[in-house]
Amino acid sequence: MKKNVTHLGKYPEGQIVYQRPLTSILDTVNSPEDLRRLKIDELTCLAEEVRYQILDTVSRTGGHLASSLGAVELTLALHYVFNTPVDKLVWDVGHQTYAHKIVTGRKDLFQTLRQQGGISGFPKRKESIFDVFDVGHSGTSISAAAGFAEARCLRKETFKVLAVIGDGSMTSGMAYEGLNWAGDRHKNLVIILNDNEMSISPNVGALSSYLNRIMTGQPIMKLRGEIKNFLKTIPSVGHQMIKFTRHAEESLKSFFVPGALFEELGFTYVGPLEGHRLVPLIKNLTNVREMEGPILVHVVTQKGKGYPFAEAEPHKFHSISAFNLETGIPQKHDDTAPTYTQVFGDTLVQMAQENERLVAITAAMCEGTGLESFSQLFPLRFFDVGIAEQHGVTFASALAAEGIIPVVAIYSTFLQRAYDQLLHDACLQDLHVIFALDRGGLVGEDGATHHGLFDHTYLRSLPNMIVMAPKDENELRHMMATAVETSHPVAIRYPRGKGVGVPLDEPLRSISLGKGEILCDGHDLVIAAIGSAVYPALDAAQELKEMGISAKVINARFIKPLDTELICKAVQACPRLITVEENVLMGGFGSAVLEMLQENDVWNVRVCRLGIPDQFVDQGTQHDLRRIYGIDKEGIIAAACKIMGIYLEESLNKTPCEAG
Repeated sequence: MKKNVTHLGKYPEGQIVYQRPLTSILDTVNSPEDLRRLKIDELTCLAEEVRYQILDTVSRTGGHLASSLGAVELTLALHYVFNTPVDKLVWDVGHQTYAHKIVTGRKDLFQTLRQQGGISGFPKRKESIFDVFDVGHSGTSISAAAGFAEARCLRKETFKVLAVIGDGSMTSGMAYEGLNWAGDRHKNLVIILNDNEMSISPNVGALSSYLNRIMTGQPIMKLRGEIKNFLKTIPSVGHQMIKFTRHAEESLKSFFVPGALFEELGFTYVGPLEGHRLVPLIKNLTNVREMEGPILVHVVTQKGKGYPFAEAEPHKFHSISAFNLETGIPQKHDDTAPTYTQVFGDTLVQMAQENERLVAITAAMCEGTGLESFSQLFPLRFFDVGIAEQHGVTFASALAAEGIIPVVAIYSTFLQRAYDQLLHDACLQDLHVIFALDRGGLVGEDGATHHGLFDHTYLRSLPNMIVMAPKDENELRHMMATAVETSHPVAIRYPRGKGVGVPLDEPLRSISLGKGEILCDGHDLVIAAIGSAVYPALDAAQELKEMGISAKVINARFIKPLDTELICKAVQACPRLITVEENVLMGGFGSAVLEMLQENDVWNVRVCRLGIPDQFVDQGTQHDLRRIYGIDKEGIIAAACKIMGIYLEESLNKTPCEAG
């Protein structure tokens, strides 16, 4: 099919960066059923259109780009061959699913990707019948697919079940737990290993593609089954002969393809297949559709396929903010303040230069957690454990047991995966492990699976754990110094994005353990805030002062241990208290304050707790979400008016204020 193209941009050398397809096949595709009516050459054109829509949208909204660009042809082939949504297609993480969303009836909504009220950046069951399982954290697809397969058998149904897992997720221990189970159960199940890191030379790819088309074809599969059944009838030697022929077959296959591990786990291995050649991909998947038992299909794709900037630097385009499509450069913002992540990384390097006991650990997020410079300067003291948070925490605990000071840099939402290791291996043994929790609180457009809204709650319940949250990037530096000087497990929780823009003090100094600070005095009410809520509390206090309300603002600094003396003294002098946190209210900072007041027999205090109610939070900008949940300046002012009995029109029903 002939296509007209428009040049969107060029390399400085004059090479075309990207060509926009002007075909209109995508206009006719509103579901996989429409897709299955297309001819193969039309599918190739459709892939270009889908790829452009992904690029055009993500360049404006931000999102997970490189992985989704690499999975376009694979997505089309899967929906073309299998009868979705009757056949269950389970995705891992969701970084690869943008093409899936576009061809399953959401192409007109795709421009709302990751926006408040728009479609999610990850599969969500409530969004589409084609999203059969909610995902957001890696390594879950095989276990979920195994569950669907067992449910199918219990209900005596016959639909196909497929799991699509990226090779990054194969570093997750949960993926191997799922493989171990599924291989032993011998149920019909197809696992697609989307290998977007491994290169494959053309001649090997052509040979393996030819071998697999033969090995998965119906005549060969039928012949293999008949031979196996015949050998079983031979007394005494039949089973030994089956074992021998299988060994010979596996030796031959292993010579050409790297599938021995999966075969040993009980899977029939198919691959590697080239993931951007639709014709052989569809032929092989058609053969796989008719096969029995657990099958693993190894598909090799290229991250960032079709967009040269993403192909050249896929890690930078894995998760990216809005960018210029012609240049690949992220949109600039006027705010020049460094991010909390940058300040953390720079400070850790500074401390590591003076303390050889410091090491850094990440779970496949070196750049995302600010450890790139550390990894380059101290390669022997840097450990990337892969997507294996449980292993990472226990590994760090053993290092600490030998006198090393490990700093585990990890997103708050991902540390949830290692709760038992936090409890059993770090806290129970009271080991000096430092947890640097990036993206604590509301993270924005990634939505419910990625908000770090639970760490105050799940960390403060653990004996021996110290939990801190800085009000700004300068305090983060001093909290890091404090953490190094302690001898217990420590967590420092800080938000996603830019810092406040305050000067960075030198030298680093330790903060007194469990001590907060009064930032401004007042006599009408007390506002005790933690972390990212401190500056909104200060701004609210200033505006309240203009309204004739005098508010004392406390920067608590520590969720655990609390500054009992400071808070009790403040509320005894002024028995109206507002606590503010970017965490769920259940078991969080406000709950800790209430417990502390009760334990110290401080009564007759009117308390209003501001935070996230008992619900999961969808996507939206951090600014909008803080406004919606009343933890911004305006929300604090409304709560202050309510607790003072001043029922201004704009303050009515503004916040989920709870009296204690």
